[in-house]
Amino acid sequence: MTVLEGRGLVKRYRGSEAAVEALRGVDFRLEDGEILGVAGESGSGKSTLLKLVAGLEPPTAGTLLLHGQPLRFRRAKAEYRRLQMVFQNAAASFNPRRTIRDSIAETVRSLLGRNANVDIEALSAMVQLPPELMDRYPRQLSGGQCQRLAIARAMAVQPEILLCDEITSALDVSSQAQILRLLANLCRESHTSAIFVSHDLAVVRCLCDRVMVMRGGSVVEEGRTEQVIHAPKEDYTRRLVASVLQI
Repeated sequence: MTVLEGRGLVKRYRGSEAAVEALRGVDFRLEDGEILGVAGESGSGKSTLLKLVAGLEPPTAGTLLLHGQPLRFRRAKAEYRRLQMVFQNAAASFNPRRTIRDSIAETVRSLLGRNANVDIEALSAMVQLPPELMDRYPRQLSGGQCQRLAIARAMAVQPEILLCDEITSALDVSSQAQILRLLANLCRESHTSAIFVSHDLAVVRCLCDRVMVMRGGSVVEEGRTEQVIHAPKEDYTRRLVASVLQI
């Protein structure tokens, strides 16, 4: 069953001389319980697509559908709760003047109501961290710890869809592997769908069920991850795969 769909998504930005088209009529779908990878080089439009889905920016044209119903730029709290974003720079996504516990509580109460409670012990266990880290400030934590706690914050409101923007790119290889395993387990156990944006096809291969390859604001290839990586149809995808294999 399709939970999220994009039809003809266009995004233009005003430049100093001419408009820049970051997305050019992008179509996509996300199935129930699926992890969809969006891959491509810098400037391909993958992060712009995620911003439109998250409601951080409005599309210039096109339609987003959540369970077949229009998902507009201006959304109700219930719609924001259903799609939760995890950012590349996890530490910067937290308020530096608040403890992690307070930041998570603020998010939960904002989306679920002032009387909503946060089970810190359960959230800590979910992301495999000791609960005392919740009382630290972002600057007191490692990059991997911050990213786990950013995932905990997103999962605290029980979203239907996680939106992950290059969340492993700033981490070392060991931390990347741990985050990927954690995310895969959380999505499987909670039956949460996810869109995972990355420039690294090796990372996408480890996590995603399907992959959509973007270039210049357009989708150039889409399919099951192993199929796209082992038998790419487009020259651009072949070059991306070859660059991963060379590394």
